[in-house]
This record gives sequence, C-alpha cells and structure tokens, in this order.
Amino acid sequence: MMLAPGQSRDHLRRRRLLALGAAVLVAGAAAVYGIGRVERNVPEAACAQALDLAHRVAPLARGEVAAFAVADKPLSVPDLAFRDASADERHLSQWRGRTVLLNLWATWCIPCRKEMPALNALEQQLGGERFEVVAVNIDTRNPDKPREWLATAGVDRLAYYADPTARIFQDLKIIGRAIGMPTTLLIDPAGCEIGTMAGPAEWAAPDGMRLVTAALGK
Repeated sequence: MMLAPGQSRDHLRRRRLLALGAAVLVAGAAAVYGIGRVERNVPEAACAQALDLAHRVAPLARGEVAAFAVADKPLSVPDLAFRDASADERHLSQWRGRTVLLNLWATWCIPCRKEMPALNALEQQLGGERFEVVAVNIDTRNPDKPREWLATAGVDRLAYYADPTARIFQDLKIIGRAIGMPTTLLIDPAGCEIGTMAGPAEWAAPDGMRLVTAALGK
C-alpha cells in the first residue's frame, strides 16, 4: 500500500491493526449470535412433536376436561425435583420415554382431594410402561398427613411423591404453569408440554380418558 502525503508508516500500521481488531470483533459477535440462535432453537426442535400432538388433541379438550389448555408454543418442562416414598430424590427427567400426567396436590386443597380418586382411576386404567400419573404432594407441614389421607380415601394406585418445600410449585409458577391448586401438566416422552390444566378435572371420565389416550397415540 502506498503512503498518502503526510502519512507515516507507523500511522499506516495502526490503521491496519484497528481494522484487524474490528474484523475479529465482528466475527466474534457473529459466532456468539449463531450459538445463541442454535440454543434458542433447541427447545423448539425438541418439542416440535409435542406441539403437533397438542394440536391434534385440542378438539378433545371438552366436557370434563374443557379447561385443558393445549400448548401453543414449544416448552421443555424444567427438570423438577421431588421425593419418592423412600425419601429418595427423584427428577422429572427420570420419566423420559414415558408420557406423564404431572399433578400437584395438597391435603389443604379441597379441589385436589376431590380430584385424587379420578387420578387414581386413570392410573389404574392407563398406567404402565408408556404412561404414569405422577402426583406430587406439596404439604409443608405434618409429612404423615398426606399418606394417611390417601389411605383413608382409598387412593392406592398412585406411587407416592412429595415436595415438602413446595419448590416444585414455585418452579412451575416461574414459567407460568402454576396458577393455583391443583395444577396438572400433560408431558410427552421428550419432556415437553402437551397441555396444562388449572383446577380439578374428572380425568377418568370418558372425556379425560379420550384426551389422554389420544396423547398416547392410541
């Protein structure tokens, strides 16, 4: 490169270094943007099937399950933590490969108590290798009370899960999926939301059975 009148070689060298630095910054920004774009697309790609399924079961959200709100955008449900009957920590990701009806309930919640027999019956009829009702109790006092109530109510088909810290409710509230009690999410085998129910439902009634059966692809 020829020097312009009055231009020193040091000045030219500084210009080249500045140009090189700007190019590196642009390339770095492009790389970061590209990575961010890929990360943002991961949930969308992983949950595309769940979203398609949600659209297919939408016409079945009627009658006893009319309040079931099907997913309208991809959502990978957080890897929620809770305890099993032996007080061992469990994570929602341990159910990958199975469709899950995740339900949060408490003994102080009257609608929850009314709903539990229906969830018990749903598990009895459809529970197995492909599907489970995962009902998580969030009582924060007297850890024996939920088990005693379940035994008294004859709810004997559901495995016992609990989160005495109620953190699971807060985790779902953060993503807008816990408004009140009971809260229920239907989750596909990849851990993606199919739909959400705010409030109780007669899950074992024909309307509920048809919706869940359709979600299982039966």
